[in-house]
Amino acid sequence: MKNSALIIFASILFSNTIIAQLKPVQYADGDQKLNGLAIKSAKKSSNNPGILLLPAWLGIDTASKGIAENLSKLGYHVFIADIYGEGNYPKNTTEAGKQAGFYKTNYEAYQKRINLGLQELIKSGANADNIVVIGYCFGGTGVLEAARGHLNVKGVASFHGGLGKDAARPATPITAKVLVCHGADDPFVSKEEVTAFQQEMRDSKADWQMIYYSDSVHSFTNPEAGNDNSKGAAYNAVAAKRSFEHLQLFLDEVLKK
Repeated sequence: MKNSALIIFASILFSNTIIAQLKPVQYADGDQKLNGLAIKSAKKSSNNPGILLLPAWLGIDTASKGIAENLSKLGYHVFIADIYGEGNYPKNTTEAGKQAGFYKTNYEAYQKRINLGLQELIKSGANADNIVVIGYCFGGTGVLEAARGHLNVKGVASFHGGLGKDAARPATPITAKVLVCHGADDPFVSKEEVTAFQQEMRDSKADWQMIYYSDSVHSFTNPEAGNDNSKGAAYNAVAAKRSFEHLQLFLDEVLKK
């Protein structure tokens, strides 16, 4: 009798938990091939919450894969977008700077690539009306473009991302909730850029929050960034942990699980 009860309990537990793995997904922007990664939620949910993840300027990396896997375990469908496309992946930071710079300047092309990733996330099982976009560094800039471009998302979360936009672009109403997790000592984002961003949020009537992490510079969530703050980009384990906890609070508020 006891063994039967254990078998029943195990079957119930298994039925509510899915062993999720990252799977390659090929999609396209016209003739340009794109190679993303999708992972389904490890938990069943009738609301199918989804997260579109925009990686840093070197493209899909170990850090973004690890974050996607962790979010899957928490109950989210996740899709890591490919912004650059096959044949355009940067081999070093110089090439990454040029690629990222193109999309920062040509923001409509960036918004289009983000939206294509969003559609793949929906195809993978996420509810089209229950999605948040998160991004790191260059991807952190991208999530703000998702909000500015009025993509159908409930919220966006930026981690050590660039905050600026061309001052000639008008501020339009932003309906997606905005979370910005920012290194207090990030040398790549000027005080003027921070001030302009905050004013943009006010002018856009956005529901926004910006959290600063002490002793943190650029790339503070990435263990591969080293630990030398003097280089301007470095990992900070405390800030990484706190910012992930802040993300979870944000997701709990914004998405239905």
